[in-house]
Amino acid sequence: MKQPVVLAHEFVKGIPNELEEGTLYVSMDYATVAHKCCCGCGREVVTPLSPTDWKLIYDGESISLSPSVGNWSFECRSHYWIDRSTVTWAGQLSKDRIETGRAYDRKAKKRHYAGADWARQGALGRARDASRRGFWSWLCKLWSRWPN
Repeated sequence: MKQPVVLAHEFVKGIPNELEEGTLYVSMDYATVAHKCCCGCGREVVTPLSPTDWKLIYDGESISLSPSVGNWSFECRSHYWIDRSTVTWAGQLSKDRIETGRAYDRKAKKRHYAGADWARQGALGRARDASRRGFWSWLCKLWSRWPN
C-alpha cells in the first residue's frame, strides 16, 4: 500500500491550465475541484461538486472530498480518499463493482434531475400548494379541538 500524501489547496476563480503536483485547486465559481492524480501518473483529475457528484468540506485549514476518487478510466486505475487534505489509498475495485457504482451514479443523476424537470413543469408548485392546504386544514382541525 502506498504512503499517505498530504495535499496543499488553492481557492481559484478558474482552474489553471497547468496543475502542480500535490495541490487541490478549488473553484467555487465553477463548483469544481481539480488536481493531478495522486499516484504520480500526471493525469488531471476533475471532480465536479454537485448533489450527485462530489461534496467538499473546507474546515478553515484542510479540504475533504466525498466520495472517494476512483480513476477507473486512467491506466493507473488509482483509487483514494481525500480527507483533511490527506490522501489515503483505497483498494482496487473489480470491473463488476465499478459498473455497479457507475449504474448507481447514473440512477442518482436521473432521479435528481428528473425532480428538477418536474419542478420546472410546475408540478412541484402544485404539490406544494396541496400540501399547504393539507397543513392548514390539519391546523384548523387541531385549533378547533383546542380548549378555550
